[in-house]
Amino acid sequence: MSSAVDEDTAKALNTGRETIGALLSGAQQHLQKVFIVFLLGFVGSFYALRVVVWDFLKATAKGKMGQEVAGSTDVITRTPFEVILLQAKIGMVAGIIVAIPALLFFSRKALRRRGYTSAIPISKGYIAGFVVMSLSLFMAGVIYAYSIFFPYAFGFLAGNAVSAGVKPSYGITEFTEFMALLTLSFGLAAQLPLLMGVLSYTEIIPYETFRDKWRHAVVGIVIFGALFSPPDPFTQVMWAIPMVVLYVFSLGLAKVVTNVRRRGAAKSAGTGTAHVKRRLLQFGGVLAIVAIGITTAVNQGGFGYLRESVYPTFPSWLRPSGTTGLEAMAIEHGLLGEVAVGLFVAAAVGFVVLLGYTIHVLQQPVYPRQDNIRRADSHEDVDFETLETEDIDDVPTGVFRTMSEEQALEYSRQAMYDDDRMKAEKILDRFDTVQEAMDGEDETADAGDAATTGGAGADGDDESLFASTAAGMLDPFTEEETDEDDIGGYAYDIAFIFNSLTSKVFRIVGLFMVVMGGTFFWLYSGGLGDVLRLFLDRVPRHVLEEVVEEGADPSTMSLGELIEAMDIVIALNPVEVLIFEAKVSALAGIIAALPLLLFYAWPPAKERGLVYGDRRTFVVWGGGLLAGFAVGTYLGFFWIAPTIISYLVSDAISNGMVISYRIKSFFWLVIFTTVGIGFLLNIIVTMALFHVGGIVSYHSMLERWRPLVVGIFVIAAFFSPKGILMMLMFAIPISATYLLGLAVLYVLTGGGRLFGGGGDGSAAEPDAEDAGAAVTE
Repeated sequence: MSSAVDEDTAKALNTGRETIGALLSGAQQHLQKVFIVFLLGFVGSFYALRVVVWDFLKATAKGKMGQEVAGSTDVITRTPFEVILLQAKIGMVAGIIVAIPALLFFSRKALRRRGYTSAIPISKGYIAGFVVMSLSLFMAGVIYAYSIFFPYAFGFLAGNAVSAGVKPSYGITEFTEFMALLTLSFGLAAQLPLLMGVLSYTEIIPYETFRDKWRHAVVGIVIFGALFSPPDPFTQVMWAIPMVVLYVFSLGLAKVVTNVRRRGAAKSAGTGTAHVKRRLLQFGGVLAIVAIGITTAVNQGGFGYLRESVYPTFPSWLRPSGTTGLEAMAIEHGLLGEVAVGLFVAAAVGFVVLLGYTIHVLQQPVYPRQDNIRRADSHEDVDFETLETEDIDDVPTGVFRTMSEEQALEYSRQAMYDDDRMKAEKILDRFDTVQEAMDGEDETADAGDAATTGGAGADGDDESLFASTAAGMLDPFTEEETDEDDIGGYAYDIAFIFNSLTSKVFRIVGLFMVVMGGTFFWLYSGGLGDVLRLFLDRVPRHVLEEVVEEGADPSTMSLGELIEAMDIVIALNPVEVLIFEAKVSALAGIIAALPLLLFYAWPPAKERGLVYGDRRTFVVWGGGLLAGFAVGTYLGFFWIAPTIISYLVSDAISNGMVISYRIKSFFWLVIFTTVGIGFLLNIIVTMALFHVGGIVSYHSMLERWRPLVVGIFVIAAFFSPKGILMMLMFAIPISATYLLGLAVLYVLTGGGRLFGGGGDGSAAEPDAEDAGAAVTE
């Protein structure tokens, strides 16, 4: 019996199973210890969440909020067991994370017997240094996230929600997942210096790749931030700027370790491993002295001296007002706070020094790879300043061929400045040798050209011209036949249409971006709140009075005050308001760009025989869409939607419910009952215009109504929100409107006999050959 997997795959699976078995069997006698470590991680994180973490997360989120915004922001739970189950899940993850190192430690002997050992001996000191550096970088990323990013990001997001009339009532699960994901992303992103340093040192990815592809790296940073941070420009900048600075620092580190690797400790006293260790120890010692000095100065009243003698010399706009954050920390926490201030200042000094050193390193030459030297084509590809004397022989002859005498002398002079006389002589010797060989080749070539001058060149030119002309004549026929046979009819038709739209892409995308950007800016700058207040103004007053919070007297309020006092719409996710605004903006852009796209796609589609009729119909159709949406939105916004919302709210209140609609549920209901009405009207408008324009005839619509209705239900099943009820709420009104459109067309066109209607291809323009035959007859 044949196996479902090949031999190599089966062997890999067996090897994996054996490794896992060896791992577990090796730790079998220590499983109790591993379980104790897991239990400590589980219980510790479980109680840490209850005692410290929840309060810390909420305080961090509200750190930069205004008083009004902070008062409106809550973290809520929606089910009785949500908090305790969330704590248990986080505790299990934390327990597994701390138990894995213990499991690997107790199984180390079994793994060695399986052959999992390093081919290159690695000292425990290097491993410890790697782990310490990785953890330090991770903590640095987390500290940035909780000290700067989260306070400002939550202040911005909550303020945007409040300005839109939405209460930020974040669900505990969404709130925790949001912060945990970004915490992990910042911690992993901070590993960039370590990652680039290791990859450059091992030459897996050379330093030159990181240097030459820095533009791609910046784009990648922005894309990564777009995926893992809130979709607004403010937080995008807060993510991108530190990451770009970190990439620059990582680039400098990669250059240092690359030079250490390529030149070797024995050859380079300035960049050897021992020298790097000594410099790191000196740098750490200086930072320790700075930290001790600042701590002592703060303990002896340094902040008081700054307020009395230093701050008065600053300009008024730069002078601190009140107590600074560092001073408050020192006062509140005593000696511990003073030590924290010293460490903070030392870290800031270290960052400035490292940044300056990184800029200095990036300005220095990098030692080239041996294979890069041998593959060089020009003297611009070789950094002669970093080459050793013995490396001059590895430089290809072609490099000296591209070099002028002045450039060779300049490289030689630079070597003399570096006190390397042998290197200078070798550069000039190689250059003179190559130049003598080039002079001999030139003389031989001149003689050969004089002997072979004749008519061969003309014959060759004629033959080349004939071949290129014949190829140019046959290319259109050959290319069309090949594309039609290999690609297939419809695929080629689509490619033909897309190619014809290339010159119009700027207009189509430009219209989409203008409409989407304008809609997003309007919603983002308070338009969403204006829409909400205008909509609630149409809801009966007695319904609004029942929704006002406890403690307020609705009878004494004006209608505007009544609306402001309501918290009928909430956001459970910190980015829910922004995501909703982005979706609505994109939908508006698509609706605006669709008629223009079809208008430009019509001529090539008609040329391929895919469509018929007059494309000017789409101009009228675009105006009809706007008019239909305008009329439908007006009717829905001022009559239909308020009536439905009033009924739903009154029904919930009569049953003793507290009204808190999620923003996406509430506003999508408003959109479906406003813009949705316009969409239904546009179905009838579209059917009428397509019949009159000869695009799709009434008879075609009537004959294909069954598959079309089935298709509507299928699309609604895939793209409508969950639940069969929502599917029916989408599909039934659209299908009923289509049938109503058929009835309207039957009345207006006399059963399809009036106002055109040859759009399904039966009334297509006759082929030129058929027309000629008819004339002949």
